[in-house]
Amino acid sequence: MSTADSPLRAPPELDGPPPRVLVIQAPYYADVVGGMVDGALAVLAGLGAETEVVDVAGAFELPAALRMAVRAGGHDGFLVFGCVVKGETDHYDHICREACRGVMDVSIETCAAIGFGLLTVHSIQQAIARSSPDRHNKGVEAANAMIGQIALARKFAGTFTETAA
Repeated sequence: MSTADSPLRAPPELDGPPPRVLVIQAPYYADVVGGMVDGALAVLAGLGAETEVVDVAGAFELPAALRMAVRAGGHDGFLVFGCVVKGETDHYDHICREACRGVMDVSIETCAAIGFGLLTVHSIQQAIARSSPDRHNKGVEAANAMIGQIALARKFAGTFTETAA
């Protein structure tokens, strides 16, 4: 499904206190990442969320910063934002694969509520289309996904027991 075909979804319901959310951004493409962060912060403001924004050097650093933050505790959810634009070498493939895998590893290992906003695009025009303040803003989508995960974690709090596979 393309960004243009994606359904417009309402923000999920969230019971309980406003969440504490850490936004980790790699602002190499500052306007693009800033557009996604602005979209996410608008969604979170509607919940009365307490937010903190920290920067990392680039997309490669996102998973390690996320893991450090999850280990430190104190947040209900985490948003990661960055943008990698394909160039002439295979550097793009390596960075995209490892950053995505790293965030997924943290998600699976910790069950943290994570919204994923790393754009992996072939042109800056594609990135702009996904970070503009319209219904296709991937920051809004990432925030809504994270809110849904926080709601799920709250639902299962005290009832979850890990079983061996």
